Amino acid sequence: MSLNQTRDKIVSVADMLFRKFGFQKTSMDEIAKTSRKAKGSLYYHFSSKEELFREVVRNEINVLKAKSGDVINNSEYGAETKLKKYIMVRMEVLHQSDNYQKTIQPGQIDHFEFLDDIRKNLDAWEKEQLVKIINEGIDRGEFVIDMDAGVLSDMFIMILKGLEIPFFLQNKYREYLSCFDGMLKILLKGMK
Repeated sequence: MSLNQTRDKIVSVADMLFRKFGFQKTSMDEIAKTSRKAKGSLYYHFSSKEELFREVVRNEINVLKAKSGDVINNSEYGAETKLKKYIMVRMEVLHQSDNYQKTIQPGQIDHFEFLDDIRKNLDAWEKEQLVKIINEGIDRGEFVIDMDAGVLSDMFIMILKGLEIPFFLQNKYREYLSCFDGMLKILLKGMK
C-alpha cells in the first residue's frame, strides 16, 4: 500500500470513528486498531488527533466547495438561480457533514479552537463566492440593491450560520426542507 493510500485509509477510518463516537471519545489507538495500521503510521502522517480531525473536517469542507463550485460556475444559471442553488447545496452538504456539525455544537466551539483557520478559510471562501454571485446579479440587472455586495454577503452568511444549529443539531433540516424555497423567495425578493 502506498503512503497516499495509507494516509487515505487512516483519514477514512478516522472520519467513520469521529462520526460514530465524536472527537473526544475517539482515540488514536482506536483509529490505528480499526484501520489495521501501526500507531506509528498514524503519527507519521498526522502529528496529533487534532491534526487528523482537521483533515477530516477539511475534507467535508472541500466537498462543500466542490459541489458549490459546480453551481457557482454554471454559466447556464442566472444569479438568482445560482444563489438559490448555492444555499440549497450548502445546507444539504453540511447536513451530511457530521464532523463539521460537531464543531458548531453550543459549548463545544472552544474545544475546537484548532479548527479556527479552517472556519476562517470557509468564511472567506463563502463570502468571495456570494459577492461574485451578487455582483453578477447586479451586472445582469437581476438584483437592484443599494448595499455593498460584501456587506450583503456577510448578512447571508450570518443567516445561514444561524440556521445551522436548529437544522443540524436539533434535527429540523428535513422538517423544514420543503420551506427552503419560500424562505429563499423572501430573502431574494428584496434584492430585485
